Amino acid sequence: MHKLTLTAILSVVLFGATFAQTDSYPRAVQQWRAAHEKQLRSEDDWLSLAGLFWLKPGVNTVGAGNKYDIALTNSFTAGKFGEIVLSQHGAVLTLEHGVRALSAGAKISTLTGEQILEPVALEPDDPGPATQIRVGTQTFYVIKRDGRFGIRLKDRLSPSRINFKGEKWYPVDSRYRVTADYEPYPEPRPVKVPNVLGGDFDYKAPGLLHFKLEGKDYTLMPVIEGDHLFIIFRDLTSRSETYGAGRFLYAPVAKDGKVILDFNKAENPPCAFTDFATCPLPPQQNRLDLAIPAGEKRNH
Repeated sequence: MHKLTLTAILSVVLFGATFAQTDSYPRAVQQWRAAHEKQLRSEDDWLSLAGLFWLKPGVNTVGAGNKYDIALTNSFTAGKFGEIVLSQHGAVLTLEHGVRALSAGAKISTLTGEQILEPVALEPDDPGPATQIRVGTQTFYVIKRDGRFGIRLKDRLSPSRINFKGEKWYPVDSRYRVTADYEPYPEPRPVKVPNVLGGDFDYKAPGLLHFKLEGKDYTLMPVIEGDHLFIIFRDLTSRSETYGAGRFLYAPVAKDGKVILDFNKAENPPCAFTDFATCPLPPQQNRLDLAIPAGEKRNH
């Protein structure tokens, strides 16, 4: 009798532990998704993008309206803001007389009695950190892509940010959390990854990831980004349900020859939310001939 009771108790405990473990995974993914959207909605994330302007050699005018090479948003109403001169030595900003702005938190102005830091050398985001110029609700800085220099403009009152209705996701499905076998290269290989600009970004690929879904074998090529793996992929859901150009997936580095690929956390690239991003596109080997109905859906 005592042995039967103990067995029954252990069965209940084990069932409860299994249920709790099963229940905790969807909850953890939902918490991750909530944090992801919170970051996306923040003042300095992709929804705040308000413009992208490629600099030409020589003088580039900055001001309110389309008559300027770099058109600030409506929160700046003073006409001309200044000029950015691009040369072989980099980009330099000169303010129009009477304009006030901030650079690295310090006031910059042509007004007598204020800190005058002009001309201001604008360091690009590559290698970074970029020199940020803030005026009112907007900020701009120089980006470097494919050897070109441009001005990325952000405004915390951007309509895209203010009117955002939220991200859309597939229900969490543990079948799309898979363990991949990691096949490392002897040394990380330089790879060219296509981008929306019509050029290529330079990355390094550490190896290949082999995994199984729906009884079939597939392979993805990750690239190195910081201290994790970055996977740009496209699957058959992109035809109608997910973002057409593909999605992003981040994964931890390999441990004991294994990498966890959680497609429930597959996310849309910035280009799904704004026309002013410069996104990489899936390389040919990452265009999968299967549907992965997991992760983020199209937003419109």
